[in-house]
Amino acid sequence: MGAALHRLRPEARPVTTAARATAAGIAAEGAAGAAGAPLVSIEDVRRAAANLAGVAVRTPLLSFGTAGSGGPRVLLKAESLQPIGAFKIRGAYHAISTLTPEERGRGVVTHSSGNHAQGVALAARLLGAKAVIVMPSNAPEIKRRRVEADGAEIVTVGPASDERAAMADRLATERGLTLIPPYDDDRVIAGQGTLGLEIAEDVPDLAAVLIPIGGGGLASGVAVAIRALHPSARILGVEPEVAADARDSLRERRIVRWSAEDVTRTMADGVRGQAIGKRPFAHLSRLMDDVVTVSEAEIGATVRLIAEETRLVVEPSGAVAPAAARFHARDAGIADVRGTVVAVVSGGNVDPERYRVLLESPLPG
Repeated sequence: MGAALHRLRPEARPVTTAARATAAGIAAEGAAGAAGAPLVSIEDVRRAAANLAGVAVRTPLLSFGTAGSGGPRVLLKAESLQPIGAFKIRGAYHAISTLTPEERGRGVVTHSSGNHAQGVALAARLLGAKAVIVMPSNAPEIKRRRVEADGAEIVTVGPASDERAAMADRLATERGLTLIPPYDDDRVIAGQGTLGLEIAEDVPDLAAVLIPIGGGGLASGVAVAIRALHPSARILGVEPEVAADARDSLRERRIVRWSAEDVTRTMADGVRGQAIGKRPFAHLSRLMDDVVTVSEAEIGATVRLIAEETRLVVEPSGAVAPAAARFHARDAGIADVRGTVVAVVSGGNVDPERYRVLLESPLPG
């Protein structure tokens, strides 16, 4: 099955004032999110950027052809070049750095299939805190090894995201650890938003940005920055079509949960979450324009194309957004936009054997 664009119902799309708001307007409006809380602001993102100076890399933008025949140029935001090989260091470090000395002394815990696990492990080591990471049994071995290399303790559970979240909550209670959520946390969202801030500053003619959606923290933070600084740009989420819980959530205006059996069908392990978080839902339902889904064949082909055209090593999750730009530009409404399209490459942590297979992926069409 090919990819498709799933437009939000008119009443679920961002309101005109938010879609055209300036940074000051967004901050002043204080758009209500879950439990009446305001959304993360551009000021929150700027504070996170200052906090991350010298820790997160300002990653480059690399050319990836055009969005459709004769369409606008596409740039890839290469987060695979971060110290942990993924964007997750941004939110993890920012969140842990806000803890008190007493909280850091007790340690932190999180749950993750890999990239957030690596972010928390490295951030905790840099900040002098013990880290406990709950990981699924099907996490890529390369990610497990890197978590262990940063001195974190790994607790292994089954493949369901609900199972690892429950274990992390239990460990936090039993050991007095502070939970660092992978996406459902405003500090994490602000940290991930620094990626969007860099895009906004580096691409003056930004027309659209495509962001992979797992739990929704990255997409939320990027949406905050882009909507504030490039209010007319299109903000598109991208998911595998076999793990499209965010698409369903935004269409139905409620958080829709998929089964673990369904979402584990995708090769993109970084976006296998069964449901987006409450705080991401509050942000994305207000700030995002549409959600695009891509097929497994398109994800695999895009891993290969990125290697051939940009010399980047990317994991399947990192190829999700570029796949939409390459194969479904017209459906996504970006084939005829005036300006530059940016697709986020979220990470490059892929097992070598798996990568060799992906490099032989056939090209659709």
